[in-house]
Amino acid sequence: MRTLSFRSRLLRGLTAGTAVATLATGIAACGGSSEAATTTDAAGTVTVGQLSNGAAKQTALKVSEVKSISAELPAAIRKSGKLKIGVGALPDGFPPLAYIGSDQKTLTGAEPDFGRLVAAVLGLKPEPQNFTWENMFVGIDSGKVDVAFSNVTDTEERKKKYDFASYRKDNLGFEVLKKSTWNFDGNYENLAGKTVAVDNGTNQEKILLEWQTKLKKEGKTLTVKNYASKNTVNLALTGGKIDAYFAANPGIAYHITQTAKSPNPTRSAGTFSGAGATLQGLIAATTKKDSGLAKPVADAINYLIQNGQYAKWLTAYNLSNEAVATSEVNPAGLPLDNS
Repeated sequence: MRTLSFRSRLLRGLTAGTAVATLATGIAACGGSSEAATTTDAAGTVTVGQLSNGAAKQTALKVSEVKSISAELPAAIRKSGKLKIGVGALPDGFPPLAYIGSDQKTLTGAEPDFGRLVAAVLGLKPEPQNFTWENMFVGIDSGKVDVAFSNVTDTEERKKKYDFASYRKDNLGFEVLKKSTWNFDGNYENLAGKTVAVDNGTNQEKILLEWQTKLKKEGKTLTVKNYASKNTVNLALTGGKIDAYFAANPGIAYHITQTAKSPNPTRSAGTFSGAGATLQGLIAATTKKDSGLAKPVADAINYLIQNGQYAKWLTAYNLSNEAVATSEVNPAGLPLDNS
């Protein structure tokens, strides 16, 4: 997936007209703080999906400090007893990843929840802070933020200043009506004869138009439609004017939960790497370069993967199709000519 800001990359790619405004009401207009993920979980428990307003299934997960991993922490962070978590969701939020919850004040979503899980393994008190996308990186640079969990794509350009610990696939997805029998099999050729909606000016539109050109050379058609809002996309889908909607996968996952009890439920018909056919894009926890934090964060993530909490977190947010097998420190990212 392209690597524009959290807002432009994800909101343009997904939320034109989606229900973000309802979920994000009350979010502050400038970055730096919020009543972020204030919870009262019992010791050894992290509850994900709280205040999610239907974006997630609330799930209590057992997770405690793993001393062999917390011993890897930089001394200053270990001594502070806190993990300052940056989230770049101001001003609008982006369900299901990061937004203001149903109490109209608390930062919630898959990203801050995952930061809380990692902090628990590290034996640290999580302190999520909500920023604008740009100020989140300033926070990392200045030390106001220890680690960002904010749908940041791993790129070679960003590695010049930051270290990464991967934790989700960076995927685009196809949304279809639940009754549809069509699925994307990873090959653009099975889009032949289809009509697909996509948001204008996004990475997914670029990919879709490239596939359209290839199919045209083969004497086949792919009709690409742009609509002014997510509502009109939904009407086109339910009305049979389009076969599928191609967008950022987390937003599709969210919309599927919202349509589940409607007369026209939808489902995922497959995913495609936002980095293209030759590289699986990755979302990664982001730390200041050479801070020494990326390795213990990756080890904490791998502990969560190996012990099942990771899968349950993804399931709670309907994001199981973005699971990675392992967290890596600074894996191959989008190349310099595509980042």
